[in-house]
Amino acid sequence: MKTKGALLWGINEKWSVEEIELGDPVAGEVQIRMEAAGMCHSDHHIVTGATPMASYPAMGGHEGAGVVTKLGAGVKDLEVGDHVVLSFIPACGRCPSCVSGHSNVCDLGMKLLQGQAIADGTYRIQARGENVIPMSLLGTFSPYITVHESSVVKIEKDIPFELAALVACGVPTGWGSATNIAEIKPGESVAIIGVGGVGMFALQGAVASGARHVFAIDPVPFKREQALKFGATHAFASMEEAIEPIMEITWGRMCQKTIITVGEMKGEYIDPALTLTAKTGRCVLTAMGHIADMDAKLNAFTFTLLQKGLQGNIYGGCNTRVDIPNLLNLYRAGLLNLEDMVTNTYSLEQVNEGYQDMLDGKNIRGVIRYTEADW
Repeated sequence: MKTKGALLWGINEKWSVEEIELGDPVAGEVQIRMEAAGMCHSDHHIVTGATPMASYPAMGGHEGAGVVTKLGAGVKDLEVGDHVVLSFIPACGRCPSCVSGHSNVCDLGMKLLQGQAIADGTYRIQARGENVIPMSLLGTFSPYITVHESSVVKIEKDIPFELAALVACGVPTGWGSATNIAEIKPGESVAIIGVGGVGMFALQGAVASGARHVFAIDPVPFKREQALKFGATHAFASMEEAIEPIMEITWGRMCQKTIITVGEMKGEYIDPALTLTAKTGRCVLTAMGHIADMDAKLNAFTFTLLQKGLQGNIYGGCNTRVDIPNLLNLYRAGLLNLEDMVTNTYSLEQVNEGYQDMLDGKNIRGVIRYTEADW
């Protein structure tokens, strides 16, 4: 079928919304009419080249929610008309990672940036006569997508699509940073470094876990103001500015847990983050850096002497088929604020405007909302 999509034709170019040809689902795949797509910083990483693509053109978008419109052969757990969220990491349910409770690092993840469909190794999208690589094998910056069933999670139909879209990536990545990876305990002091979309969900996870102090650190005044509304007890413009006040507030003990959720990770951020981290504390690295960046700065003497931990994190340790419905249940119960996370909505044609707003610090999360005019 002919539809449209936001394509990237090279590093540091603008998104180009143009006609694409989308293939029908083969065995094990479904086609989805997209209702909403989250504008995550990770898609901007393929613009800058920080996250490498096998080739161009690429189609953006890895957060999204929509309605199943077609089924390929052999799909058993989904039906036409189901409301679904797209998981940016597929979960096969059979590999050692999945069966040991770590579907966030499913073996199928190795295929995410290669472009060929999981089902048969071919391409589902063409533009200008060329094969297109969809971000995370999804490409939610299009009104229709064809994806493997391992990337699709069925949800209940009462959840607004623009809120459900966030649970595809930003919510579990941030919330799980606090609850699954940092394992924040009641009464602990926590620093969240960078309070954009993912960081704000990490902040909410810290509050829900019973943290006594939640220190939000971000250079953007708007984000610091929003962080206080979401439950932060204190807000600072930089890690350097935060050190002395946190030392005073915590009686010199510092933060049992520190979570780095900046938009673009730099190696120089690690040492000041560890300075904010208590003895035997844990610093969680959620932010993504450039693939070629090998420089990480830390004081190995104090790192060892004070028995601190530095922990990587992908997808918040989320097991999608369990955690995505559970997170939506927390939203229903009033324990997870999704509405206030959506700062602005955009049409697909406004995708470049939306990302400029993100870079300018105007959004916690921007969302593309599709309408009948797109379908």
